[in-house]
Amino acid sequence: MDINRRNRISQWAFDTRSILGRFHLWLEDVDVRLTGEGGTENCSFVGGSLERAFVAAAAVTALGTRLFGRWGEGADLDKAGINRVKKDADAVSAYALSEALWYLTRSLPENHAVMISLGEGLMPKAGETPEMGSNPLLGFGRVYARPQVARFLDHRVNRLVNDPSYEWPEFWLDLQTAGITVWGAAVDTLENTSRFAKGSPTGPTTVLHLFDQPLKVARPYEGYMGNLVLPREVVERAADQSILIDFRTPRARVMEAIAETYPGIAPEHVHVWTLGGTSRELRLSALWAEWRALGAHLVEDDWTMPQTGMPVYTESGTYAPVFQVGPFTDDGGAPHVFICDGYAASAEAMQAASLDPIFDLSTSMCIFSSEFKAPIENERLVTTLDPDRDDFAARLEATLGGDFSPDLVDAYRASLSAAREALMPLDKRTITADDFFPLKEWRVLALVGYMLPDPYTGYPGVEKIADDRYRVTSYAATRRGTLEATLELRLMEPMAQMQMVFSPLLDRFYAGQDYRTRAVKISDSGRIRNELQTLCSEAIEYLSDDHMLVHFDRIDDTVLPPDKKELIREVLEWYKANHPIWFKWLEME
Repeated sequence: MDINRRNRISQWAFDTRSILGRFHLWLEDVDVRLTGEGGTENCSFVGGSLERAFVAAAAVTALGTRLFGRWGEGADLDKAGINRVKKDADAVSAYALSEALWYLTRSLPENHAVMISLGEGLMPKAGETPEMGSNPLLGFGRVYARPQVARFLDHRVNRLVNDPSYEWPEFWLDLQTAGITVWGAAVDTLENTSRFAKGSPTGPTTVLHLFDQPLKVARPYEGYMGNLVLPREVVERAADQSILIDFRTPRARVMEAIAETYPGIAPEHVHVWTLGGTSRELRLSALWAEWRALGAHLVEDDWTMPQTGMPVYTESGTYAPVFQVGPFTDDGGAPHVFICDGYAASAEAMQAASLDPIFDLSTSMCIFSSEFKAPIENERLVTTLDPDRDDFAARLEATLGGDFSPDLVDAYRASLSAAREALMPLDKRTITADDFFPLKEWRVLALVGYMLPDPYTGYPGVEKIADDRYRVTSYAATRRGTLEATLELRLMEPMAQMQMVFSPLLDRFYAGQDYRTRAVKISDSGRIRNELQTLCSEAIEYLSDDHMLVHFDRIDDTVLPPDKKELIREVLEWYKANHPIWFKWLEME
């Protein structure tokens, strides 16, 4: 091994030592490929050492989820069985990334913090029933920092959520006055959970986008957003002719702008990726028909991505296709362009939109409700309605067409109210990523850890190279350049012990470990608080003095099985009774 490689391994091992030590891993080798300015790894706002730690966090999360997240175990199960596998997979991924963030942020500058602003998993997606919602996740308000900064920020986040007199301007002013820098994050610890649970050979990833400021979000929120992703040159060429191209532009006008930008392009060479499947017909059939009438190619399942030679999928995964948006030529020299259209969940939409300055794209979004039970041409008008008006029900029915049950009307009302309380920019015709930031200028570090091969970039997933060694690819992108790192990691414990290392403490107790005889550590308090926020965020009420009230009656039995729910309650009562000082923050109902 040459000296440069040895030095690189040593540097990465030093910068990622806290994560490697936490997960009982040994860094055997690392291969780095760079593009962009200067050819150095230090191309993001976090600095070279922390950048390597964040890359490792994504890689370790991908590794742990692939090995211990029950990949493929839902393939032959019914809907309830698949849901259970999905919950378990999400729990492992959320726990792994949360632990990695906790350990790496011990090295943050003293006045810095990482705060989760958007998280994927608060609600069921298309084709899922309500009880399938609220997957384990890292959601709004989770803070990672040195203890003093974390306590300061946690207190103000709790006020932001619970105190009507304390709103975003006060929160932002408090941060400025205290001189605290908050890096906001949009997180999906396991993108393509259904594909992972069913054992699909491609797709699942860990996605973490880190920003140099918090997003302007004031409450836990997840909804849907329409999104149209185009090469920036298409939008700018149209603007030169005083033509506005955004999500609400008729697609015939979008096709004209594409033809103007890429002279000679055939309509069938305009490849439009949208979500597919029968569950999306009501929402997207009109959009599909619009593109087909123009002669465009609607990307279908198993279509081969020309740049990678791998088949794509359309039942999920709105983030990864954005990496291929742009023009390309075929073997005969004919021009093609790949674009994305349709909708995505809010965290995925924001993550994809924040790739614009990296890949020279233009993403236009339109906020939808969390209910989204109508065609997008109607749904995009719902957010203009006032949920507090007495005639809301009549206006909703007029906007969406048809008669709605009182329960569905209430659900839409609650969805719109939640969007307003979270400060979603509902007063705009369309929005861009800029609308989520308190400052006009923002920077992003986009991180992806690959659990399985990705058809849009061609990156491999977790690869087993020996009984105790695995190769993991992690990707980082900024405006200044990109970094692809392949880490070769050795497990330092037998597989059964490694599974415990990657398992949440409450899951260990559910699996049979006796919490009454196990040595209790003061860190159990923080770990269990963290795990409750991850496992059942909808059941938690934040009280004054940083206390937390867990409402077990709010947790559906299909989200946490009755026996697991009862075991968790029993564990919490034992900790509360035997270690009241460490668990004074905990209250139960």
